[in-house]
Amino acid sequence: MNLSLKRTLLPSLMAASLAGVTLVPAKPAVADDLLRDVGIGAAAGVVSGAVRGRGSLLNNAVRGGAAGAAVNAVNGTRNRRNRAKRNLGQDVAVGAAASTVTGVITGRGRDSVGNAVDGAVAGAAINVLTRKK
Repeated sequence: MNLSLKRTLLPSLMAASLAGVTLVPAKPAVADDLLRDVGIGAAAGVVSGAVRGRGSLLNNAVRGGAAGAAVNAVNGTRNRRNRAKRNLGQDVAVGAAASTVTGVITGRGRDSVGNAVDGAVAGAAINVLTRKK
C-alpha cells in the first residue's frame, strides 16, 4: 500500500470504527426510552381528550406525543444518578407547555387550557409509569 494512502486512510478508518463501537450500543436504549415516552404521552393525550370530549383522536395523539418527547428530553438532561428520580411537577409542567405549543403550531390553539390539561395528564402518566424505585 502506498505510504501516503496509509497515512490518510488508516487514521480515518480507526476513528470511524472507534466511533461506531462506542456510539452504537448507546443508541437503542435512548431510542427505546424516547419511543416509550412518546407512546405513553400519545395514549394519555387520546384518553384525556376523549374524557374531555374535545379534539380529534389524531390531534390529541400528536399533542400527547409531543408532550412525551419533551418530558423525555428534559429528563435526558439530568445526570445518570438523578435520571431515575423523576420530578412529577416538572414532568407535568413540561408536558403542559409542550402540548400547548404544539396546539398553537397545529392550529388547534383555540383551546389552550384544554391543550395544557392534555399535556399535563401525559406528563403525569409518563412520570407514574416510568418511575423507578
